[in-house]
Amino acid sequence: MTTLIVPDYDAGIAFCVDALGLDLVEDIDMGGGKRWVVVGGRDGGRLLLARAADDAQAASIGKQAGGRVAFFVHTGDFAGTHARLVDAGLKFEDAPRRESYGTVAVFSDPFGNRWDLIEPKDIGQ
Repeated sequence: MTTLIVPDYDAGIAFCVDALGLDLVEDIDMGGGKRWVVVGGRDGGRLLLARAADDAQAASIGKQAGGRVAFFVHTGDFAGTHARLVDAGLKFEDAPRRESYGTVAVFSDPFGNRWDLIEPKDIGQ
């Protein structure tokens, strides 16, 4: 499981569930405004959505990998997934391109983190 720092739990859930199509696995009230929120895909990968608790954490929202791609979404249907993400309002930095490892395009989440959408050559191609 990896932590994704978000400005608000519900905004994080909206992005992960509504846009990415992940499942809401857990949403537990921990008291004092804190929640344990876990989203995940069918492959077992999980993200812990953590609301920034102080100024230092808030400053890292959208910059969790220092400007590099931080997260990767693998798909067996690049065109369909790409269209669904565009329809959900996500912005892609460039047109999809074929690389030696598969088809890829970089998009940003609503918080500024960069993600790769990838259809590896060994699935779907």
